[in-house]
Amino acid sequence: MDGRDWKKFLLPYEQAVEELKVKFKTLRAELKSRDEYSPIEFVTGRVKRTSSILEKAKRLSVPMDQLETGIEDIAGIRIMCQFVEDIEWLAELIRAREDMTLLYEKDYITNKKPSGYRSYHMIVEYRVQTALGMKRVLAEIQLRTLAMNFWATIEHSLNYKYRESLPEDVVARLSRAAEAAHQLDQEMSSIREEIVEAQKLFEDKSSIVAKVLNGIQELYFHLRVREAAQFQMRFNELWDTDDVWLLKKLSNEVDQAVNRAKKNSLA
Repeated sequence: MDGRDWKKFLLPYEQAVEELKVKFKTLRAELKSRDEYSPIEFVTGRVKRTSSILEKAKRLSVPMDQLETGIEDIAGIRIMCQFVEDIEWLAELIRAREDMTLLYEKDYITNKKPSGYRSYHMIVEYRVQTALGMKRVLAEIQLRTLAMNFWATIEHSLNYKYRESLPEDVVARLSRAAEAAHQLDQEMSSIREEIVEAQKLFEDKSSIVAKVLNGIQELYFHLRVREAAQFQMRFNELWDTDDVWLLKKLSNEVDQAVNRAKKNSLA
């Protein structure tokens, strides 16, 4: 084992993980702000622990002076999606990006591992600006559905407990669980359009409600107390209904009242 300073060695990878997390979260927010469906449910990231790097290097016979190219997942990003179709779409978005270079892909969804593991891996080269200049680091981006991630998290924990030598009965149970998770993904895909439409309706209503309540608060700020109170009463009456059209109508009226209040304040 060499005498490298592991803290300094891992700094560019830590920076890469933080930057990539921000970029994919921003992509999700941007799609949402455009009233588009986002294939990204949530994003996590981690830098491999030193002990895990050493164990993997030993298992793969990677020399210590070749860790930066021999271990591809020191920096790891995991992006969760609702549907398998979202993974295909998100992979296309990543391929088109110009702020990272895709090196290759590993499709463990079409070609699952013998254990039952399913996930889509993309190995990218990412450039980080460090105090010593530009550095290229490798990062692994894993794309999974929520069901795939649940199974993989459990399997990882059990492998850690049994040191990669799982008892036969546990292997059999994990295999059945993996198939159940796969069936769940297929069922969700079969009603994807209905689910997405329902979620869109919920988000639309939530957005309108927030807009109305913020507008009412702004009217109070401009001392339009009576007007604000009347809008609040109308909102309370509509709250228990599912009539999004009437909520939109109320939102437009509140907007107009706020604009009038602002003009009067400037007069």
